[in-house]
Amino acid sequence: MKYPLEEKQSVSQNILNWMRRYLRYKITTLSNRLVKNKDDLLLNLNLLQEEITSIKALQDICKNVRNAGLIGINTYVQPLLKLYDFLEKKNLSSMKDIDEEILSDFLTFQTSTLSIQTKKNYRIALVSFFNYIDKQNQDNNTSYVFRISLKINSIKSNKPKLPTYLKEEEIKNFLNALSNFPMKQSVASRDKLIITLIIYTGIRVSEALGLSTKDIIKENDSYLLHIKGKGGKSRVVIIKSMHIEKWLEEWLKLRSQVQNIDNQLLFCNKNGKMLSQAYIYKNVENILHYAGIKKEKMGAHMLRHSFATLLYKKHKDLILVQEVLGHADLNTSRIYTHFDKDQLTKVANLIGNLK
Repeated sequence: MKYPLEEKQSVSQNILNWMRRYLRYKITTLSNRLVKNKDDLLLNLNLLQEEITSIKALQDICKNVRNAGLIGINTYVQPLLKLYDFLEKKNLSSMKDIDEEILSDFLTFQTSTLSIQTKKNYRIALVSFFNYIDKQNQDNNTSYVFRISLKINSIKSNKPKLPTYLKEEEIKNFLNALSNFPMKQSVASRDKLIITLIIYTGIRVSEALGLSTKDIIKENDSYLLHIKGKGGKSRVVIIKSMHIEKWLEEWLKLRSQVQNIDNQLLFCNKNGKMLSQAYIYKNVENILHYAGIKKEKMGAHMLRHSFATLLYKKHKDLILVQEVLGHADLNTSRIYTHFDKDQLTKVANLIGNLK
């Protein structure tokens, strides 16, 4: 079924209508292997069939979809939410006023401080959105075609930056701060357990939050964690029992009092739902401040970089780093070789002897 390009009175409402249809379409085409709550996903999918009166309502629905486990939707939601705000300020008289130039201005304005990969993701979302409208709009047997391409060479990259990470001594300070950081008794064991798992195994925040009770198995003096990574790829990581046993036992007792836990999530809120990544990021940032540690990036993903950096420094094994982190491409892991001061020192010594 096709729709008129502009069936509502306001440009904002027409844009919102198309975003609603497009995001519903994306939800039905993205991989749903990591979806933990299919009922929630279906409920919110049905909500997108009805008219939505505000961008906030659309944002809330997409947030629910993300929390149900369809993580990939974020790639499309965030650029479109930002685009909506940008276009609203333009006071357009028609959707037909949107062209390549306006969208290029948006990318320049909105992504100037973002990584090149995020800029590419924004471009992909915009091109995909307007291609969808091109194919789905029709009025009196005529379709309006935007023909948005946003050439990739118009997206300027920032200077490449090495990942922010904690040095070995800083990791020790962070772990000490984590133990002593004041938290509510009802969530302390859960939140400290999650952060400990991330820093000792290098798993992603999304992977930690997606663990179920059957994914953690005691074996001798360690725990095996079955991780469901990006693209549905699975791997196993190991953590010594002494690092998590106390918090794990405390949390499992508290968790047993929670009703209706979605898909037997290992970590959940008081309503049995999955925690948000933003919540964990904020906790990590607070603990870093508590430890007196200041970095360019203070989020939980820095803990993963810290783990990987230390792992490579200790073993000089790039394949090991790739396998443990769950990188599909070895080149993704190669960034950690830049921290290898031993190799850099060899080069310096070699050049220094040329006299």
